[in-house]
Amino acid sequence: MSRPILSRLAVAANRVQFSRICGLPPHRSPSLITRNRTPSALQSIIFRRSLIAAPKEGGPPLLQRSANRELPDVTPKRRYLIHIPIFLISMYIAANLLFNYQRSSSSVVSSTLYALRVNPDAREILGDEISFKAKTIPWIHGTMDQLHGKIDISYKVRGSKGEGTVHFLSVREGGEGGEVQN
Repeated sequence: MSRPILSRLAVAANRVQFSRICGLPPHRSPSLITRNRTPSALQSIIFRRSLIAAPKEGGPPLLQRSANRELPDVTPKRRYLIHIPIFLISMYIAANLLFNYQRSSSSVVSSTLYALRVNPDAREILGDEISFKAKTIPWIHGTMDQLHGKIDISYKVRGSKGEGTVHFLSVREGGEGGEVQN
């Protein structure tokens, strides 16, 4: 066989194969395949046909699989950006609550509250039954660094006669085992 006949047979075979892929009858696709077309140009022609939409989230179930459907959208959604500030704010609140609980249950706070209860001057001003002003969560303001000997706290108290604020400041000078100033 001569070379032109072989090339015509190859073009005809390509036309039939192309028409099978595209779902077109062979007589509709002769102008699509020529010698000048590259495989990438043929692929772009193939993918121009109508595609079946990808199944939507919450939609009906996918009952049959088909290779000629468009791929789902994989662009990242920005919904996670709202979760970052919410997470940071909740972590800040949780850390403050934990540190306040540690301060309120420390021996320094319970000792100062006991000293206030047995002090006659404080009992004269506040009355009997001296306790934290807030019954549920007493809030202790200030810093408490017992390791380095720096304690500066204040909290609100109340008694049967009135209310007040306790301010306790203690600085240990001279490193470990130094004198305590109150």
